[in-house]
Amino acid sequence: MSKETFDPTIYNKSGNTEFAKVLETHVNRRKVLKGGAAMGGMSALGLGLASCASKDDDEQTPEENASLKLGFESIAGSKTDAVVVPQGYSAQVLAPWGEALNDNASVFDANNQMSALDQENAMGQNHDGMHFFPLNDSSTDGILCINHEYLNVDALYANQTTGEKPLVTEIAEYVDATRLEINAHGVSVVRVKLMDGKWNVVKNDEHNRRFTGLTEFDVTGPVTAELLRTKFSQGQAIARGTFNNCGNGTTPWGTYLTCEENWPGYFVKTSGRNTADDRIGIANDETRYGWEFAAGLAGELQDEFTRFDGSTIGATANDDYRNEVNGHGYIVEIDPYNPNSRGQKRTALGRFRHEGCTFGKLTEGKPVVFYSGHDSRFEYVYKFVSAKNWSAADADPTDRLATGASYMDEGTLYVAQFNINGHAKWLALELASIDKNGNLLSDSFASLAKIILNTAGAADLLGATPMDRPEWGAVDPVTGTVYMTMTNNTRRTLDVGTNYANPRLDNKFGHIIRWDESENQVDFSWDIFVFGSPETSDYNISDLSALNQFASPDGLAFDARGILWVQTDNSAGEVTSYTNDQMLAVIPSALVDEDGKMQNINADNQTNLKRFFVGPNGCEVTGIAMSPDNTTMFVNIQHPGNWPNPENTDATSAPGNTVLARSSTVVIRKDDGGKIGE
Repeated sequence: MSKETFDPTIYNKSGNTEFAKVLETHVNRRKVLKGGAAMGGMSALGLGLASCASKDDDEQTPEENASLKLGFESIAGSKTDAVVVPQGYSAQVLAPWGEALNDNASVFDANNQMSALDQENAMGQNHDGMHFFPLNDSSTDGILCINHEYLNVDALYANQTTGEKPLVTEIAEYVDATRLEINAHGVSVVRVKLMDGKWNVVKNDEHNRRFTGLTEFDVTGPVTAELLRTKFSQGQAIARGTFNNCGNGTTPWGTYLTCEENWPGYFVKTSGRNTADDRIGIANDETRYGWEFAAGLAGELQDEFTRFDGSTIGATANDDYRNEVNGHGYIVEIDPYNPNSRGQKRTALGRFRHEGCTFGKLTEGKPVVFYSGHDSRFEYVYKFVSAKNWSAADADPTDRLATGASYMDEGTLYVAQFNINGHAKWLALELASIDKNGNLLSDSFASLAKIILNTAGAADLLGATPMDRPEWGAVDPVTGTVYMTMTNNTRRTLDVGTNYANPRLDNKFGHIIRWDESENQVDFSWDIFVFGSPETSDYNISDLSALNQFASPDGLAFDARGILWVQTDNSAGEVTSYTNDQMLAVIPSALVDEDGKMQNINADNQTNLKRFFVGPNGCEVTGIAMSPDNTTMFVNIQHPGNWPNPENTDATSAPGNTVLARSSTVVIRKDDGGKIGE
């Protein structure tokens, strides 16, 4: 999540925190999660999967993985207007903001303002979560799905005389600019291909398309059409737009999951507010970008701007947009292979500020599990367990979205409660569940749909554990262990207290937690894998050095070999003074003691965590994707300060002067054509 869109307000007023002065006794223990665990079905993010139907060539068993080692030297930190990669690697700029996907968009020109139509047919702003979907199992030809989180308003209007959005009195220009901003959000689906040693966007390909803040989506699962009723929908189970698309995920059946994170600030309610609106943080005065101010202007189509004001104005829901917000805050499923398909908002997985969505270890005849974090201070970790059991025959379906509906529209949503000594349990968000006061959830919620609409409020009542901003999750394909980043939480003061899973006060450096599920889907065991910290700090519990010090872990992904890639969104001056945001690598399953038991990062093994990549000044290093053969890595650079160099596509080349900054994808390859990281 970008610092630009972070909402510092604490919406959790539940008091679900348990003060625990257990830092020394708990986090310093070399306690094992498990050793020699059974092989997971596939990587949770599918980073190296050539297809979803079978084990990838590079996916390892614990025995096979024993010889896998990182084959690069950890690089030093960097403070330049360019990316840095290890010796023997090259980095290329691909698909920057504004690059045309088809001939309906003008060729991007930094000296000419984009129109709304241009942006609807071009790469959006602020690239974030991402995945590569191979075509015909190819490692050189495929589809990238790329999230676009928010706006760089200064860049959007950089060539305007005023450098700002047109005035509302300039009606035609103001309406087009508002539509331009909305279209800069969402998801890009773009075909890319390796040709003559460089990756290129395949312009005008049939797969190329945009999902924006104006695109219509189907809404599925417990939240009914009646709860979505507006002047526009008139009782249809639809929603317009997807916003603040940050983290991502994939499914075992080959679809893309985009996550709506800090979306509440896009809507305002000055009247008719309810507890769910307040708990999730719907604005009560004005929206982030002021799109509601274009309401009623000449040129507005079907209340495209009016809908951002969800105040109760009319006699019934048919007369206003009081329910518009109910269509947002979900995991959205997209089929990248079918350009005629509609996106599906899967409400059964909960409604909150989703940072990511990753599926767990697959077992034939067992449910499919998805994990997601609510990225805000003192919020929770969730998992969804499908009602349908997994069948390997569904890995390559004829209708991917129908398969998605069968696994993602019915099941049980849980929230995590972490306890001392590595014990924990999942609390079911069901009407029949007993809350922390001894009452049924049905005493507080009239239906499952109402629980979903106020997922965080229901989790409050169950006594879930408030965490330090849960963000991306990933599942080790070797062990099946689940990892999730806790980015930071400087509001964890003495007055608030700590808890066992978040044991540091003023936690500005963050940590990565991990857990293993039990057979009953309710109990799980957990530990803290690594603590972020500068090299010289009393908080350096993991004994990091200059070559791997980090803060604010954010993006997280395993590739199919079992290499864990960790990206940072740092704001701690102790680390930012040394390096820009970065990406590190480690092989968790290789960190074992003499008894074969998995270890956390500590003084004895910390050199196994290596810095692989550093971004340019001002940026956040975001999404990760990998080609099936692991020879190409895609990484996104969001909101750079003065990059990329418009003179060439070498991502390691710094501009010689001030340029229009453009979020972009960076393609990393080994000069000898070998596998990334080895």
